[in-house]
Amino acid sequence: MGNDHFVRITRLRALIDHENTGEGERATAERMLDRLLRKSVGHNTSGASDRVYGSRHHRAGRHASTASIVESVREDIAFARTFATAGAPGEVTVHSPLAAAPAELTVAVTTPFADQIVVTITDIPPSWGWEPDEFDRITATEDLRRLADELAEIIDSYNHDGADVGPRFFRTIRAQETTLIR
Repeated sequence: MGNDHFVRITRLRALIDHENTGEGERATAERMLDRLLRKSVGHNTSGASDRVYGSRHHRAGRHASTASIVESVREDIAFARTFATAGAPGEVTVHSPLAAAPAELTVAVTTPFADQIVVTITDIPPSWGWEPDEFDRITATEDLRRLADELAEIIDSYNHDGADVGPRFFRTIRAQETTLIR
């Protein structure tokens, strides 16, 4: 089905961009392309305007179990930790908190309940992940918080939410015993 959308999108764009296409035909092709893009992955297909689908919601499947989603999240995290963008001088480089995290850091993804995903970050070097605040309490550094935000973004890409449908699952990001994101 995804391949069928690709072919239709390609043909509609070619028709729109062709110099001999009439204005009425071009307008019709643009409307068809807009409808097709709205139906494509990551867009709302149910007609309920308040539903939000993550960018990878389709990857695990509509009725996927939380355990299969956890496997996909683990694969995404492993890829993000090893992915390095080697750019030539003068090129823009992409910063990834997962790739920039210390090598000894461990990220574990579990599903203790059927509707919950918990990511636990352990083996955090004290100088990288923790710092005292103005009251001498130990808190997470900005680097650790960025890492937690990226992990939450990866997990949320498999989720959905809306007024008429609850979230697919709940997520928690922990650094050792401290909950960073709920």
